[in-house]
Amino acid sequence: MRLAGHKIAILMESDFYEPEILYYQHRFPEEGAETHFLTRMWGQDEITFHGHEHRMPFAVTESFEDVDEFALKEYSAVIVPSGMVSDRLRYTEDPDRLPPATRFLRRAFRDPAIVKGVICHGMWLAAPLPDLVRGRRAVVHNNLLGDLRNMGGHYVDEDVVVDDDLVTGRTGAHCHLFARAIIDLIAERDRGRRSALAGGAR
Repeated sequence: MRLAGHKIAILMESDFYEPEILYYQHRFPEEGAETHFLTRMWGQDEITFHGHEHRMPFAVTESFEDVDEFALKEYSAVIVPSGMVSDRLRYTEDPDRLPPATRFLRRAFRDPAIVKGVICHGMWLAAPLPDLVRGRRAVVHNNLLGDLRNMGGHYVDEDVVVDDDLVTGRTGAHCHLFARAIIDLIAERDRGRRSALAGGAR
């Protein structure tokens, strides 16, 4: 299992794309990783969200607002999924303040050791902070081409694009390719660390 000991954070809200979330729920653990579904809990112990296509219920009990700097470093990847998740998460009560989920994403982007995975409409969550993707290669849903270009990102017409610690996917239907790229990148980084340690021990 290539991701044994790793933790993956997946942001959640209603109107998620069910096949994608179910895939992550099984695919990452298949490689040995823990999956943690995080949301804004609004003072509740549990929130049940519903999918976009079939209204499938999905209960979440973990808040990204509770993740401090030490806990954040425990995650090997933070994923913003497709569907309307990012649009719901980018709500802010105060127009002069960034949405809490966007602030969390900014913290993840500041740490190059964390792989950032953004798929389909997930790029909406980064829109208030265009510097996060300015000058970077990425793919988004065709409906977000203008958003990505307005943010200064370089659109690449591929189903999955890897730009250092940023992995982007075209649509939720490409979640299998997207997840594979994230798994491969984390595993490759592990191999690099092991090689560096072995070289230093000589």
